[in-house]
Amino acid sequence: MSNKPTSSAGSGPDATQPALQRKYDTQFRVTPDYRASLPDVQNGPVVEIQGAQVPILQVGISGFRLPLQFLTAENKQISLETTVTGTVSVSAEQKGINMSRLMRVFYEFKDRVFTPELLEEILLRYKQEMQCTRARLRLALNYPLLRPSLRSGLSGFQYYQVVYEGSICDLNWFRKVIHFDFVYSSACPCSAELTEHARDSRHIYGIPHSQRSKARVSVDIQPGASVTIEDLHAHCLAALHTETQVLVRREDEQAFAELNGAFQKFVEDAARLLYERFDADSRIRDFQIACAHLESLHSHDAVAVVCKGQPNGFDASFTDFASLVC
Repeated sequence: MSNKPTSSAGSGPDATQPALQRKYDTQFRVTPDYRASLPDVQNGPVVEIQGAQVPILQVGISGFRLPLQFLTAENKQISLETTVTGTVSVSAEQKGINMSRLMRVFYEFKDRVFTPELLEEILLRYKQEMQCTRARLRLALNYPLLRPSLRSGLSGFQYYQVVYEGSICDLNWFRKVIHFDFVYSSACPCSAELTEHARDSRHIYGIPHSQRSKARVSVDIQPGASVTIEDLHAHCLAALHTETQVLVRREDEQAFAELNGAFQKFVEDAARLLYERFDADSRIRDFQIACAHLESLHSHDAVAVVCKGQPNGFDASFTDFASLVC
């Protein structure tokens, strides 16, 4: 069977129609009238809704990427590749939305410096353009910080997974949340004591187990307050001390072993140490901390979740521990 376009000329009611052409016309230009004539199936009438006629709380696009501008704590502007998810609500009487409009609206802000506060401005534009009652934005990026080695004087870039999340409801109440991932080493206190027992009682050499671990700190910022990525990093480092290293020489590796010996911790200890530190920051209205210690002794991980738990805030319901594997 041939796939070639055929002409209807000379037969049937469409004989006056020209033959279909299979080509891309590089000379064609879209006029306002032509654009207005294009069908818009997504915004069809209620009778074209398929399935249950119910509202949809989130519909949109996930995973479009672009470089955005961010400010460091020293007010230095840096450009970072950012992965964006934008969604809005759809009423029961609305068939759907024009997905591309979510991206087009976001691109109007692409040259701005991005802060959690800017998300509110974008979300209000979403509500206006998409005629919705709710809207959400999620910006995921890897934020670089130059970190010094412990003793050698070297330094290297550590990258931190950061998410800016903003949501706005039908009453235009805006909530901004920052998620920050901190990777550290956790030396097991029980293993350390058992190793020392073998050394003292039987003169047997042993090595306590330690493992790479991750804490995901989610903070809800007070209205009008500002918390930088550097602030979140400083809190995590002050609470846990044993951040994984970038560039090391032998003296750094020895120092890291000593550091782990000085700051041994179970996953429960890590969660409580972080809680203590973030609870003392008055700029943070609410927070949640999820920790995972990727056990080298067991074939499973040790996990813990705590939260401050303000009204309508975090409730320690975090369950995505697989995302903490590092």
